[in-house]
Amino acid sequence: MAGVHLILYVEDPARSLEFYRAVLGAEPQLDAPGMTEFGLPGGAVLGLMPESGIRRLLGPALPDPASARGVPRAELYLVVEDPARVHARALAAGARELSPLQSRDWGAEVAYSLDPDGHVLAIAGQ
Repeated sequence: MAGVHLILYVEDPARSLEFYRAVLGAEPQLDAPGMTEFGLPGGAVLGLMPESGIRRLLGPALPDPASARGVPRAELYLVVEDPARVHARALAAGARELSPLQSRDWGAEVAYSLDPDGHVLAIAGQ
């Protein structure tokens, strides 16, 4: 395996770019029509693709992602050095808090929120 790309389908690419720029504290490594990509630790890549782009790409073979808007379709679990700071950045950028930072059954401190497209964003401590 040469790498991992995680792609979230988003309603408003510009809004999602600004949200993840603020949350990750980083600039995208690619910002082109139809795809924005942010490098993640460990070499993974977070891609943001417009819902309309995946509809054009795959046509009727895939249900329209917009029809599931508001239904959690994915969880992005980020392990960071300072989860309180990153979670606060997410909230300031427009995330809706689901659960504050707290110890979880598996031993990690994790906060949960929803990004502007309804994807679950988990911010965990190392």
